[in-house]
Amino acid sequence: MPRLVFGTRNRKKLVELRDLLADFPLECVDLSPWPELPDVDETGDTFEANARLKASEFSSQIHEWTLSEDSGLVVPALGGRPGIFSARYAGSHGDDAANNQKIVQELAELPEEKRAAYYVCVAALANPAGEVVAVAEGRCHGRMLLQPQGSGGFGYDPLFYIPEYHQTFGELSLRVKQALSHRAKAIVQLRPEFRKIA
Repeated sequence: MPRLVFGTRNRKKLVELRDLLADFPLECVDLSPWPELPDVDETGDTFEANARLKASEFSSQIHEWTLSEDSGLVVPALGGRPGIFSARYAGSHGDDAANNQKIVQELAELPEEKRAAYYVCVAALANPAGEVVAVAEGRCHGRMLLQPQGSGGFGYDPLFYIPEYHQTFGELSLRVKQALSHRAKAIVQLRPEFRKIA
């Protein structure tokens, strides 16, 4: 069975991505089989630049088809922050509690209607030679709450409220979230490319 490597060590992302590609005859793995592989410095100034960088560098080192993505939260009232710095907004990479606390403090003075936000995901697929062959972007629009709701998901999910569903990403079932999410929307656009690998 052909293999597709997700350029991440985030187990929750792996679960999401495997679910999205469950109908393809692909062995989907993350970077766990390559513990010595260094992380890629995300030196790009856009989500796309970072996604391309990660896909290209990982695939050229492991010589496998590699799907990498860069995603984050954009709050227009905060000048687009946290943006590409979403995972390390409060300083330490992946400290969800600290990141959520910081954004709640910044949003505290804003009325509800000014707390519009959207998640963005740019996914890049690179061939085993390290060449990026496809890129796609997905977005999901919502609003930021000041109190977390739900314990599902990760990152800013318990604060990211979808008005149409009256729930946050932290409360929605995986199935509904998969239908709505920025990551799902980006991955769906790449399905023709995955068919070529499979």
